[in-house]
Amino acid sequence: MDTQLVWTVICGLLICVGAAGVVIPVLPGSILIALSLLAWALAVANPVGWVVFAVGLVLVTAGMLSSAVLTGRTMRRRQIPGRSVLAGLALGIAGFFIIPVVGLLIGFAAGLFLSELARQRGLAPALSSSLAALKATGLGILAEFGFAALAGSAWIIGVWIQIATR
Repeated sequence: MDTQLVWTVICGLLICVGAAGVVIPVLPGSILIALSLLAWALAVANPVGWVVFAVGLVLVTAGMLSSAVLTGRTMRRRQIPGRSVLAGLALGIAGFFIIPVVGLLIGFAAGLFLSELARQRGLAPALSSSLAALKATGLGILAEFGFAALAGSAWIIGVWIQIATR
């Protein structure tokens, strides 16, 4: 079996896992995609691979930055401290093991809300800031996923070109 074909299949699977990792933050999404594109470029060892890696790297970097900017801007505007997000992450990780599939989301939302409730000492303001944080996080994930999908598309186009020019 051809080693380039094996690496192409492995990298394709890792790109899919990376795209899932963008949505499910337990996996290293965008970083895994970038490393997969680098591995594929090294495996095919031609200019197509390096162009795909460069384009993909720009796209996943843009995705990570846009996610951070979109989420961070809302958090600063609403004056939501980092400890609330950390509480959400802690309960999200616990929820992941307690309730399979949806526990991460439920735990994150509960941790965020409880931390905001303790900080603001009022149900309505805590709920408002928690919902704003959840919307911002969702928007950031959506933006990063879009860029990850574009990086995956660049890889698919590169694979087509690689096959056509072989």
